[in-house]
Amino acid sequence: MTTHRRLRFVSAQVAWMLAAVVGLVLLDSLTLELFFVVSFVGFLVVLELTSPINVMPQWRRRLYWLVGVGLIVFTYIVVRRILEILPPGVLP
Repeated sequence: MTTHRRLRFVSAQVAWMLAAVVGLVLLDSLTLELFFVVSFVGFLVVLELTSPINVMPQWRRRLYWLVGVGLIVFTYIVVRRILEILPPGVLP
């Protein structure tokens, strides 16, 4: 039973990432940063949609470490983009 749910989670994530690549290529805006952001948002959506109601398996608890690392990378990307947008001289 756990293997079936794990396989469903992995297939949903792979499908989301493939759709992200195809969508970004069609929009001609495929960059590593944008792919990471779209994939990470998809990861969070798939994680929430496939979460069990009563019991949390061990393999799902380990995914929260991935969420933490993803949030750190996501924050870095957002801060870097904001600093690119700000005009020079705004920050000391």
